[in-house]
Order: sequence, then C-alpha cells, then structure tokens
Amino acid sequence: MKGRGPDLVDPSQPVATPGAPMAGRTESHPAPDALRPTVERDRLAARARILAWAGNAWHLIEFAIAVGAGAAASSTALIGFGMDSLIEVLASSVIIWRFGRRRRESATAERRAQQLVAVSFFVLAGYVLVDTLRTVAGGRHPQVSWPGIALAAFTAVTMPLLAIAKRRIGRQLASAATVSEGSQNMLCAYLSVGLLVGLGANAAFGAWWADSLAALLIAGVAAREGIESWRGEACCDTC
Repeated sequence: MKGRGPDLVDPSQPVATPGAPMAGRTESHPAPDALRPTVERDRLAARARILAWAGNAWHLIEFAIAVGAGAAASSTALIGFGMDSLIEVLASSVIIWRFGRRRRESATAERRAQQLVAVSFFVLAGYVLVDTLRTVAGGRHPQVSWPGIALAAFTAVTMPLLAIAKRRIGRQLASAATVSEGSQNMLCAYLSVGLLVGLGANAAFGAWWADSLAALLIAGVAAREGIESWRGEACCDTC
C-alpha cells in the first residue's frame, strides 16, 4: 500500500486560511477602549502645559508692571503683587516640568510638584509679611498709583478664567499639584481685588494703611494655600 504524498491533506486536521489565526492561538491587539484613557491623559497633560506657558507669559508682564509701579509709588502691596506674579511663574514652570513626557505617570513627580508649589506660596507669604512690617515701621506712606489700579482691575477680571481652566484639568488628571497651581491663579484674582480696594482707598481717601492691610491679606492667604498644597489637599478643594 502506497503512503500519502506530500500534497495530500489529512481531512481530520483543521486547515489554516491565510490571515486567520490558528486554533488555540490569540493575537494580542490592544482594544480601542484600552487606548482611550492614555490618549485622553496625554491630551489633558498637553493642555495643562499650554495653559502654564500662557500663564507664564502674562505673569512676566504683570510682574514688570506691578514692581515698576509699586517702586514708583512706594507701595508694598503692589510690589508684593508683582512678586506673587513671579512666584506664579515658578509654580507654572513646576507644572510644565511635572507633565514632561517621562514624568506624566510618575507619582513621585506629582508629590514633588505639590511640594515645590507649596514652597512658592511660603516664599510669597514671607516676603510680603517682612516687607509690610518694614514699611509700617519705617513710616513710609505709599503714593497713588493709577497704573497699579488699572493692573489690579484687569487681573481681577481675567485671572479667574485661567484658574478655573487649570483646576478643571487638574481634577481630570487627578493632579493635586495642577489644582494647587490653579488655586494660586485664583488667589491672584482675589489678591487683585484686595489690591484694588487698597489702592483705591489710598487714592480716594488717602487711607495709606489700606495698602498694608491688603499686603497682610496677601501673606495670610498665601500661607494657607501653601499648607494645603504641602499636604496634598488641593484635589479636594472645591472653591
């Protein structure tokens, strides 16, 4: 009896068709649903960096105007507001660093970013407190600053929009550091209102002490925000 030739196929064995997987084998293709969270997170991280860069551009302009006008008017509150702008540049730069491609999923980078943002709050609070005490002890009375009033009015209107956008993205990314940095922008808006009241009272009524009162308000709120950021409580912040 002759054996089977090599061109004959045993009908009891399955026949593999081109492009079809063999029985018992599975092809590992990532499901589209599994890819979406990573793609969405990358998109949110990129947006967080864009907002941080945009905020830095404005804060540098704000710093130059506030410090220049504050020095001209001997206004501690206005100079403190300018220093706040510079410190916000530092905080935004931390977020840009935090969401670099190699650190986007790093819990260590997130915690370090929270602490660096907290330190920026403490630096601001300390500077404003010391400078205010020096002003009061030295008997220096700030002069009227119309450029400072215009800057404070503009910032009070525009800064909340940036803060809300950053905090929304921070919560979507579950990043307390990003939420804290957005809270710092919201603090800037609150401070601009306090600054506007202080400068306005000085211009309208000669109430020079209102400038120092606004500066102390800046220091107190900055210290509180720094403590919350250091503890990592910003993601629970709802204000």
